[in-house]
Amino acid sequence: MTIVPPTPNAPGELARLLRGVATLPAFAADARRLRPPRGVPVLVVPGFMTGDGSTWVMRQALRRLGHRVHGWAQGRNRGDVEKLLPGVVARLEAVAAACGEPVHVLGWSLGGVLAREAARARPDLVAQVITMGTPVVGGPKYTMVAHRYRARGADLDRIEARVARRNAQVLPVPVLAIYSRADAVVAWQACFDPNPDNQVEHVEVRAGHAEMGFSREVFRLVAARLAR
Repeated sequence: MTIVPPTPNAPGELARLLRGVATLPAFAADARRLRPPRGVPVLVVPGFMTGDGSTWVMRQALRRLGHRVHGWAQGRNRGDVEKLLPGVVARLEAVAAACGEPVHVLGWSLGGVLAREAARARPDLVAQVITMGTPVVGGPKYTMVAHRYRARGADLDRIEARVARRNAQVLPVPVLAIYSRADAVVAWQACFDPNPDNQVEHVEVRAGHAEMGFSREVFRLVAARLAR
């Protein structure tokens, strides 16, 4: 699949974000209707240059369903997967120990990369991974923050090759990969898992990248997956 870098569209992303915020009152009604018979432990990992504050709405909505939801508690996600991963794995281990069962790990954007790699490191502690607008292919190369990595001196081709080697290893847990062709931050083609041996379900939504954590459409998909 050819990957086309995203076209900058700040007004479109803002409009979709506002549309997502406008659906927030409907979350309460959904929570009453979608509440599963039993809640599950959930760990939510934020995207690039954001922290737990960015996932507060999604976490609160999932708590209304009765799930035991945890933030990643690592401060701001500054984008270095290799440096951040040990902390995410440690957080996963702590949540699994506290809850006494495998954890459902939800990652937004780059947070989804960390969620996948934490599951690869400790598959015994992960029930499933859910990603939202996550660049599975290429690392930051096919995203709107590629220039920030280049400014740091990062070799994006080398990162892409390292990501490809990592993706060649089978991910031993099921994955729901949510993507959008309206995403102006991450190329939607980069959200497709390239390993045919992985258990991945790709689902398209209409939400923009910044909208995914506030989108009723995304929330209902996540709720349905957690209820399985």
